Amino acid sequence: MRSDEFLSVADFERRAQALLPRCVFGYVNGGTEDCLTLAANRAAFADVQFRPRGLVGVAARTQAVRLWGRDYAHPFGIAPMGVTAMCRHRCEADLARAAAAAGIPFVLSGLSTLPMEQLSDVAPDFWYQGYIPGDRDVIAALLQRLRACAVEVLVVTIDTPIGANRENNQRNGFTIPFRFSSRLLWDGICHPRWSLDVFARTLLADRQIPRFCNVTADTRGYAITEEPQGGFRQGRDRLDWSHLAWMREAWPGRIVLKGVAHPQDAERAVQLGLDGVIVSNHGGRQLDGAQAALAALPAVVAAVPRGYPVMVDGGFRRGSDILKAMALGAAMVFLGRPMLYGAAVAGQAGVARVIDILGAEVDRNLALLGCPDVNDLDEAFIIRS
Repeated sequence: MRSDEFLSVADFERRAQALLPRCVFGYVNGGTEDCLTLAANRAAFADVQFRPRGLVGVAARTQAVRLWGRDYAHPFGIAPMGVTAMCRHRCEADLARAAAAAGIPFVLSGLSTLPMEQLSDVAPDFWYQGYIPGDRDVIAALLQRLRACAVEVLVVTIDTPIGANRENNQRNGFTIPFRFSSRLLWDGICHPRWSLDVFARTLLADRQIPRFCNVTADTRGYAITEEPQGGFRQGRDRLDWSHLAWMREAWPGRIVLKGVAHPQDAERAVQLGLDGVIVSNHGGRQLDGAQAALAALPAVVAAVPRGYPVMVDGGFRRGSDILKAMALGAAMVFLGRPMLYGAAVAGQAGVARVIDILGAEVDRNLALLGCPDVNDLDEAFIIRS
């Protein structure tokens, strides 16, 4: 099936589910505990309805947005995702190339397996998202590495001080650190394309088990099957506002907080001189029962000065979802799982097709809304339940 035969994100999701081993798809698709927040992220879009205008002339439309003086072709980008190598060999390169070609931002996860130095060669404008420990020496060394790679935007995730209770992963036999088992072996046998295109290519081409090589300044990192000294999340629970204040002094580029849910955290980010926030509940993968990202967005927007970049991720699947967030004040929307479904199915071409689908939906719905410029969207175009 060619990429252009996929008509929606849901088409890619269904195909990815068929291609990927059950444990891998469960890791990508799942949430935590009872998956209340995972479901809430999607349900929140039904609570926002459009109120279109007519006879305004929509022949000339634009969905380009500007962020920190830079123009992007669409009001959405690719969210950071860890362990994408489980879905596609050198998956980060496919995601980054597709983003660069489409003129949208790509955020590299700290829990990625393609060295950022290699990524700089193929898509130099990526943002970096880090799981930062409360240790200034570790942070300083990482910042030095980021400078050497000419990274300009540092995204600090603040909603993962400890690991969440991802029961579904354990039930499916998927853990980080990754553990081989007879159950996983059988899952791979039942999915031969994945076994050949992902598992075998990774071991034969790279001649090693994938490594988390972008977590710290240590370019070697550690294998996805290893428990690093001090634990997988060592020091994250010590990170506090004092570290962000110090980072603001030490880092000349942009700093964005990801995982903001409370308006007071957004206010604090503004006070510290940080450059933006991303409203997020980690895709429903951390605190179960947390407010849906779209529902949390308006209060965060109201808490910061007009024009301060408030971005959002969590549950977005359609261009209409993106436009609802923009009407509520978002400066940019990030999508993770949809892009990873595209990569799992067809690599860079699959990601490009997902971007094209979303872009076409945004364009079409701008016309139907009677709003030819996405930057003119506001709450006059929606009604909230």
